[in-house]
Amino acid sequence: MDAVINSKTSPNGVAHPKPPNLPDPTSISASFSLHGKVIVVTGGTGILGQSFVNGIAEAGGTVVILGRNQAVAHERAEAVKELGGQALAVVADVLDEAQLEAACDRVVSTYGRIDGLVNAAGGNGPDGVLDPTDNVFRMNLAGMKRVMDLNLWGAILPTQVFGESIAHSGNGSIVNISSMNSKRAITKVLGYNMGKAALDCYNQWFAVEMAHRYGDQIRMNALAPGFFLTEQNRNLLTNPDGTFTERGEKVIRQTPFKRFGHPDELKGALVWLLSDASKFVTGSMICVDGGFSIFGGV
Repeated sequence: MDAVINSKTSPNGVAHPKPPNLPDPTSISASFSLHGKVIVVTGGTGILGQSFVNGIAEAGGTVVILGRNQAVAHERAEAVKELGGQALAVVADVLDEAQLEAACDRVVSTYGRIDGLVNAAGGNGPDGVLDPTDNVFRMNLAGMKRVMDLNLWGAILPTQVFGESIAHSGNGSIVNISSMNSKRAITKVLGYNMGKAALDCYNQWFAVEMAHRYGDQIRMNALAPGFFLTEQNRNLLTNPDGTFTERGEKVIRQTPFKRFGHPDELKGALVWLLSDASKFVTGSMICVDGGFSIFGGV
């Protein structure tokens, strides 16, 4: 009878596989740590960006807060430092390649490396909204295009600028911030819908391209938030007295959890995607949406 490898025999003579050794809890904790990693967050001065910045710092990472508002970026960097973390405020527009190049040079000269990038810059604008009473054949196409460019090229350009340094870090990770708008037809915001849908295509395509060129040295994934109240959508979803607008009520009805998300509820998924705990994950989309994307409405 052949020997049974890595097994044990029960009293009735039946061989059972030997259970694997339980992992060391400290090694699991270490795999989720961002200690020693330098992570750039575009849109780091926004509402969701603030949670991303704090989550990275709490996980031990060095966070680079990139945005157009110098005062907010500096304030958030100082807040991280006061809690014992490491942070750098950098001013740049994600659609200005020269500003991004200067930002990249500053990060590399300061820390010597870049290990990750969170493409959180994006959003909508008044000129990218089509109200139900507007003529659909007289849309503000220029406004729609501006919104689409921000959400697509506002992720592609930073990836082009920071990506090579990340690939050479040896275990880099890029996280794009997608949206429910890429998965469903959300009324009024065509430019935003198109930008996020195109970003999802880019997320998968570029993940494969990097894998073919760099193996597992650099990964790209997407985090897709559900509906979170931000400065850009607050007036669409809530009234001045805090009650829901008609649109806000529709979102709540479509969300099985029956509430909007809190920005801090994005931290766990983001840290996982940036950390070594997800090092065999690429080209994926993680939905943090209270069930919005899976609910059929009945």
